[in-house]
Amino acid sequence: MNKLKQLLSDLEPAIADIIAQPGSPRAVYEPISYILSLGGKRIRPAMVLAAYRLYKEEYSDEVIKLAQAVEMFHNFTLLHDDIMDNSPLRRGQETVHAKWDEATAILSGDLLQIEVYEKLAEVGNLEILKLFNAMARELCEGQMNDMQFEQTEEVTNPEYLNMIRQKTAVLLGFCLQAGAILGGAPSNDAQKLYDLGISIGLSFQLMDDYLDSFGETAKVGKRIGGDILEKKKTYLWNEMWNSLDAHAKDETMSLYTTHPEKEIIALVKSKMDETGAKYSTIQKAQEYSEKSSSKLQDLKSVGDKKYLEEIVEMLASRES
Repeated sequence: MNKLKQLLSDLEPAIADIIAQPGSPRAVYEPISYILSLGGKRIRPAMVLAAYRLYKEEYSDEVIKLAQAVEMFHNFTLLHDDIMDNSPLRRGQETVHAKWDEATAILSGDLLQIEVYEKLAEVGNLEILKLFNAMARELCEGQMNDMQFEQTEEVTNPEYLNMIRQKTAVLLGFCLQAGAILGGAPSNDAQKLYDLGISIGLSFQLMDDYLDSFGETAKVGKRIGGDILEKKKTYLWNEMWNSLDAHAKDETMSLYTTHPEKEIIALVKSKMDETGAKYSTIQKAQEYSEKSSSKLQDLKSVGDKKYLEEIVEMLASRES
């Protein structure tokens, strides 16, 4: 993973710059510095640079600002997602609304979003701004679909896959497409990279859903079983649910009123295993991962593919 390490090293000064967050009152800027400093893999800004490196070797100021913008935007969505999901942990640490309060988290998130547009204005590319707005719109639509699914008795997996395409994959697609555009890629190549980002995003989210139930808290950085307790209609849940008969469905629902949380999680996980939902979710994630690798191999570029290849490889190898 030497190329990926190089990308992350290249990003360090830019990330440090946005973490600094000068401004007053400090009460609204400190939460921004806090969430940006929690780490994470910085995959989205790395994807911007990897796509750019397919066409140019030396970074421009504009591509660095774009990388900063997508990292800030991603963290903005996390600030608000954590409130909506009532999540106590993010990357193993307290979420902003838990450490401060919901009002502060909302306001800090709003300010962070404003800073995203300031960075995009400095990039100065109208095409990229329009693509960003289209992506952000879809992301909001996906988030609303996700919330509405919680009130829906049954969700089909095609509906679920479209939701995670909007909520997760479109941002990755934008990162690759916009990075390539700044690198001078032909429009056809930029579109292929967007499609590649969609495949990566679908694989990533399916694996993320799997790890929410079958990962380890210390490695995943959040409470295991949260999706189960919320009865979220993930691919994993849908596969299990559609394999149960009416009696088994009633029995599963009764767990939520008769058992403590730890037992609910353990018993539902056993059903996910017994019905084959656990295996089929991993299989579906691997299917999209293989599509990503195939799309990448088909891409013709003048620069170094290794940067992007290592990102795809790293995301495909997540097991915990």
